[in-house]
Amino acid sequence: MRNAFAKELTDLAKKNPKVLLLSGDMGNKLFDEFKTAAGGRFYNCGVAEANMVGVAAGFAMGGFHPVTYTITPFATVRCLEQIRVDICYHNLPVTIVGTGAGLSYAELGPTHHSCDDIGFLRMLPNISVVCPCDPVETKLALRAAIGHNGPVYLRIGKKGEPNIHAAEPDFRIGGSITVKAGNDLCLLSVGNMMTLALAVAEKLSKENKLSARVESFHTIKPLDEALLEKLCGAYRTIAVLEEHSLIGGAGSAVSEWMEDRHITACRLLRFGTGDYFLNACGKQPYARAQYGLTVEAVAAKILKDHIA
Repeated sequence: MRNAFAKELTDLAKKNPKVLLLSGDMGNKLFDEFKTAAGGRFYNCGVAEANMVGVAAGFAMGGFHPVTYTITPFATVRCLEQIRVDICYHNLPVTIVGTGAGLSYAELGPTHHSCDDIGFLRMLPNISVVCPCDPVETKLALRAAIGHNGPVYLRIGKKGEPNIHAAEPDFRIGGSITVKAGNDLCLLSVGNMMTLALAVAEKLSKENKLSARVESFHTIKPLDEALLEKLCGAYRTIAVLEEHSLIGGAGSAVSEWMEDRHITACRLLRFGTGDYFLNACGKQPYARAQYGLTVEAVAAKILKDHIA
């Protein structure tokens, strides 16, 4: 995803002289083409992320559309106050990009895990929270963010994520994209959980004759309320899959939406990380397994609760 982001940002900067990039001492080689194409619009702010956000706010007030970029916990939690006061309070057109979201950097330990960023940022007024599922959506999400007149948090993976879409789908902030049709239940996949969601759908189909619809539920704020209305009327079970804490994430957002509308006919299942730090180190698949985010575990719970 980060390679797709770098290429798209370079293309956008060639067309739009107001686009500039601020990095928290990350991706220097990744952005070599951007530096050449954008003519002095790359700023390495060093390991001073809070300052980077403040500088981005200043550029935005001066008529630019700055993009900040670094590893997710350092792009969000480390400078939450500056995002809240400098960017969101003034409703500035700044795109905050967190790379390696969720458990992408699991082998580096809890300091590099970001299982709380959606929860923190979706509470802030004015900001949109967008989690593309693949490199194609990453490009489209960045285009939409640059065209958006307000703050956007773009939560992306690291590298190696497969293309889910063969062609560019219709993408808008506040929308969702149907990746697979299904009649029995619906899986709302957030960000880089799409490969897992599709594997779960395939397992339920082959072993249990259940037809699962799969949505790339890429925008957590604002929610696609029109879609949720339709899904709650069409399906008995909806499951949200995210590489984020069960507290405050996409599942919480959907749960709050359903509760506010007194929706009881549809059952909501939530899959995410638990309320504890993962102190063991290992690759992303290992970390997911510790939180029960495997095809077998997710499919088993869905089957049990859907039939009950």
